[in-house]
Amino acid sequence: MAEKGVFDRSDNEKSTSSPPAARSYFPPSQRQVHDSNVTFEEYYYYAQRTREEQRQLQSPQWQWRTVFSSRKKTADPAEEERESKPHAGGVVTEEEWSNASRAFRTASWGAVFYLITTDILGPFAVPFAIGTLGFGPGCGIFTAFGIVSVYSGYLIWRIFMGVDSHEFPARNYGDLAFRAWGTIARHVVNVLQAIALLLLLGQVTILFGQNISEMSKYRICYIVCPLIFVIIGFFLTQIRTLRNYGWIANFGFWLNILAIFVSMGATAHNPPNFAIATLGSVGSTIDPTTITPVNGVYPPTVHYGSLPTSNLLGAVNGMLSGVLAYAGLQLFVEFMAEMKRPHDFLKGMFVAQAVIYVAYVVYGCFIYYYQGQYTFNPAYLGVSNYGWQTVGNTLTLISGLIAAGLYGNIGIKVFYNNVLVDIFRAPLMTTKRGKFFYAAIVPIWWSIAFIIAAAIPAYVYFVGVMSASCLLNLSYTIPPWIALGYDIKKHTLGTFDPAIGRTSRGMTGVNRYIRGFWSGGILQISINVWHVLYFLASLGMCGLGMWASIQGMIDAFKIPEVNSFTCTSPLNINGG
Repeated sequence: MAEKGVFDRSDNEKSTSSPPAARSYFPPSQRQVHDSNVTFEEYYYYAQRTREEQRQLQSPQWQWRTVFSSRKKTADPAEEERESKPHAGGVVTEEEWSNASRAFRTASWGAVFYLITTDILGPFAVPFAIGTLGFGPGCGIFTAFGIVSVYSGYLIWRIFMGVDSHEFPARNYGDLAFRAWGTIARHVVNVLQAIALLLLLGQVTILFGQNISEMSKYRICYIVCPLIFVIIGFFLTQIRTLRNYGWIANFGFWLNILAIFVSMGATAHNPPNFAIATLGSVGSTIDPTTITPVNGVYPPTVHYGSLPTSNLLGAVNGMLSGVLAYAGLQLFVEFMAEMKRPHDFLKGMFVAQAVIYVAYVVYGCFIYYYQGQYTFNPAYLGVSNYGWQTVGNTLTLISGLIAAGLYGNIGIKVFYNNVLVDIFRAPLMTTKRGKFFYAAIVPIWWSIAFIIAAAIPAYVYFVGVMSASCLLNLSYTIPPWIALGYDIKKHTLGTFDPAIGRTSRGMTGVNRYIRGFWSGGILQISINVWHVLYFLASLGMCGLGMWASIQGMIDAFKIPEVNSFTCTSPLNINGG
């Protein structure tokens, strides 16, 4: 539905005569954010104009001194954007509208590097995944997922560059789906992204609830531990822009690196934490007999070069940990939307993914070599020495809070702007009522994460459900699907006249999609076919992963120690 003063119109209804067209065409500043009457040609035209302007810009420098400076070089981009918009009854000019979008774009590729590593880098599940698959298949899976995730990230960047502009900025993942496939696709992607970010928030709350529980030597009632994490996390969601969050992400990245080296050193000089092996180790997943003590003596560590068992359930759950390891592409559009030069995004992404891949493979193989079937998920909880456990727990707790703040911040914005505003007509966040609504959503959002954390202490299988149902689709299923729609429309591109807002196109409807699929030459047709196969393979993997993770969770809840809303930590097998 168009905004007040803007009427619905199709391409065929746009007049070619100059005086009437000038009166009937509404420029970008007077269009609603997701106007279904804006054609792909119009998006593409303004995107090319914006890209040409951005090529002339100098990339912003990453200057750490400014974070401690008492002076701000620019105002808050969100505030600038709001202030440039007209008050009730006012009219914003095209120049003001474009300048508002420019003011929002300030991040450098260095900031994006830290945001991506904060979002994705989490190697503490990798040793478990490699253990359930064996050295060869495990390293192969992480190499394959690394390559495919880079490819999916490239697809998202390419589509963003083709449809984002100052006039029609693409602010989130759903905007790409909308411009490639339409309104329903946008709602599907937005709802899936909001659910994924909520589950990710629940996942880190589960993880660090166990973290706090172990640090306290189980003296704190377990249900209070994730609650502590949630309360602290409230404050980080108050950071509104990713430009500002980049500084905190920088800190979180180096904490993660430090935790990796501390964990490796502690593992090399201490035996595994045998006592908790039944609660989430490689052996508990693939063969419980390998971690069962005989006359009080635990079996020696064993390693596998290939798949260690024919147990498909364990192997698939290990593979899903690999999915989680690279999941994070659903935030890439938010990162690019705040970049001064989105052209530089690939630089930040490639460097970040290279660092992430090396960290994953080296760390995963190292920990699995020393701990074998006792390798735990997360790895730092598998260290038997309490002092080193506490060091690892402290470092990862702080970096986990930073990641949780990122998930909470973006997740709430996506849910509010694209679900509550669009579907349930909630007030805009820039209004006074909208600010109150948003403030009320923050504790509700985190409270839901807390309920998830308290109800599902079976961490390994919760990760599997989340990865298979949401993260796998957002990272591997949706990018080729959106790319297919984008390429079809690009290769059946009509002409757009910005003076009168007229789009001229030869084909519409189903015929356009059929023609577009078989257009662009043999290479492009091959790419289209590849994207269809990629999409279907990812969907099949989603189904297989859902089966394995749900079955694993059903089995986990048969263990008496795994109960919902209990004072006994799931890591405290003695119940003391």
